[in-house]
Amino acid sequence: MCILEFLIKYKYLKLNTLSFILNIETATKNCSVSIAKNGETILCKEIAEEGYSHAEKLHVFIEEVIAESGISVQDLKAIAVSQGPGSYTGLRIGVSAAKGLCFALNIPLIAVDTLQTLASKANVSDGKIIPMLDARRMEVYSEIFTADLEVERGIQAEIITEESFAAYTEKLYFVGDCAEKCKSVLNKENFVFLEEIKYPSAREMSKISFDKYQKSDTVDVAYFEPYYLKDFMMTLPSKKQ
Repeated sequence: MCILEFLIKYKYLKLNTLSFILNIETATKNCSVSIAKNGETILCKEIAEEGYSHAEKLHVFIEEVIAESGISVQDLKAIAVSQGPGSYTGLRIGVSAAKGLCFALNIPLIAVDTLQTLASKANVSDGKIIPMLDARRMEVYSEIFTADLEVERGIQAEIITEESFAAYTEKLYFVGDCAEKCKSVLNKENFVFLEEIKYPSAREMSKISFDKYQKSDTVDVAYFEPYYLKDFMMTLPSKKQ
C-alpha cells in the first residue's frame, strides 16, 4: 500500500468512527443530560424544578441515557460539562460527576460555555443573540453572539439599566431566565425577548462539544474548575426573634 492510499484509508476510517459524547448541563435549574453521536443528540433527559433536583436526578439521568441509547460507558469518547456561569451548587454537582467519569474511563473532559449553549437555542437569521442568566437583583450574566453564534462580546456580570445595550440598533434577541425582571427596563423597539427559551440544555451542547472534541479542545481533569464569574456568597439564616 502506497502512502497516498494509506492516508486516504486512514481519513476514511477516522471520518467513520462513531464518537459518542455524554453532555452534562447543570448550571441552572434545568438538570439536563444527553448522549450525542458525532455531534447529533440521540437522547436527552432533563427536568427543571424550582428546588434544584440535580443531586437526586443527575446520576439517574446519566445511567438512563446510556442504557436507553444502547451503548456502554466504554463507548464514550469524552464527557462534556457546562462550565458556567451559573449556580454554584449546580455547577459543582455537574463538574464533580463529569470528572469522576473521566477519571474512571480515562477519557477527556470538555468544558462548554453555558451561555453559548443557551444562545444556541435561538433560531434567528438576523441581529444579535444575548443570553442572560439571573445573578440576583438586577444583575445578570450575559454574553453577545451574532446570529450565526460567533462571539461578539465575552461574558460579563452586569447590572441591567435602561441604557444597557442602547448602542445596538439592530434586533437584539434576549434568551434566558431574566425576561420577567428585565423586559420592563429593556423596552426599546429593537429588543425582543424569546421568553420560551429559559434555560440551557444538554441537547444543544452536542454540536459544541463535538466540535471541541475534533479540535482536541479539552481541559485538565484534575485542575478544571467551573467559571463562577463572581465569588460565591453564602447567606446565613436570619435569627429568629
